[in-house]
Amino acid sequence: MARIRLGMVGGGNDAFIGGVHRIASRIDDRFELVAGALSSTPKKARASGEALGLPRIYDDFRQMAIREARLKSGIEAVAIVTPNHMHYPAAREFLKRGIHVICDKPLTSTLADAKKLVKAAEKSEALFVLTHNYTGYPMVRQAREMVADGIIGKVRVVQVEYPQDWLTKEETFKQAEWRTDPARSGAGGSTGDIGTHAHNLARFITGLEVESLAADLDAFVPGRQVDDNAHVMLRFHGGAKGMLWCSQVAPGNENALRIRIFGESGGLEWAQEDPNYLWHTPFGEAKHLLTRNGAGAGDAAGRVSRIPPGHPEGYLEGFATIYSEAANAIEAHRDGKAPDRDVIYPTVLDGLRGVEFIDACVRSSQRNSAWVTL
Repeated sequence: MARIRLGMVGGGNDAFIGGVHRIASRIDDRFELVAGALSSTPKKARASGEALGLPRIYDDFRQMAIREARLKSGIEAVAIVTPNHMHYPAAREFLKRGIHVICDKPLTSTLADAKKLVKAAEKSEALFVLTHNYTGYPMVRQAREMVADGIIGKVRVVQVEYPQDWLTKEETFKQAEWRTDPARSGAGGSTGDIGTHAHNLARFITGLEVESLAADLDAFVPGRQVDDNAHVMLRFHGGAKGMLWCSQVAPGNENALRIRIFGESGGLEWAQEDPNYLWHTPFGEAKHLLTRNGAGAGDAAGRVSRIPPGHPEGYLEGFATIYSEAANAIEAHRDGKAPDRDVIYPTVLDGLRGVEFIDACVRSSQRNSAWVTL
């Protein structure tokens, strides 16, 4: 089947995440990048597009959406990899022209924009995919399958954390600058950048939704306008309880996303920095180590594993899984069909839940960590 024609908004020469998306889109050879509006500055957009050898280069995303929708061989999907405040206006332009959207997280910088984007996606015939890439890791899929199958019994406790250290001191380079600017990042700092990943991972694996939370947010670096550390207590629908810690001021931590889930008859533990392993502990028994594509791994993990056990798969492959799931859905859409039931990717509604989480954390912290509902 022909590769899906892909465009990109944002992700110019000095943008880390743009390069990640481009690599991920090609790992399984399902997409071909053919157009882009890679920067808010026309000169830089042109230079970035020329460096990538793009056939069609645009000065801005509106021009790109209008032109590509008119072309017989225009893009079928667009990756939006801009700072958060541009997700809504860019996604809206492509959705209303029937072009599928693959958008970086969080969904938007404000809850109002998130709700408007949900409505825009519902009105459009196009698909909306949110790149919560950790949901693409095989052993995360394994954990989700085990919880759904009742292997650990009814979930009681969820502990999830995501500490980093790269913003421990004031930083002025591009990636730090926009992420600590509430006008571009939104009201959440660490809660928006990495807390949403932790929140999404807990939801994805357990299938549970957060009912209410109590959050204590801090901006430890003097002068910082958004949080760089958050401690959040969670109450899930159905009675489970949880705790979420996210921090970008935790020296010694690089990308330490980790989750532990405890049910009536056992527990699961997974760590992003050692992603090919999942620990399962049945109550009263020794820990069992499950490995990616190894003995005991189930179908959910196997369908998104690419290479034999013992060969590491990680961050880029997790992103690639989201792109391949998007490709499965887009190809089914071409044929007027629903994708296979095994195809899983985060949707615009998952994005809304993430922005609701940020908003609730900010509201709670402003009220001295009072419990608030989502």
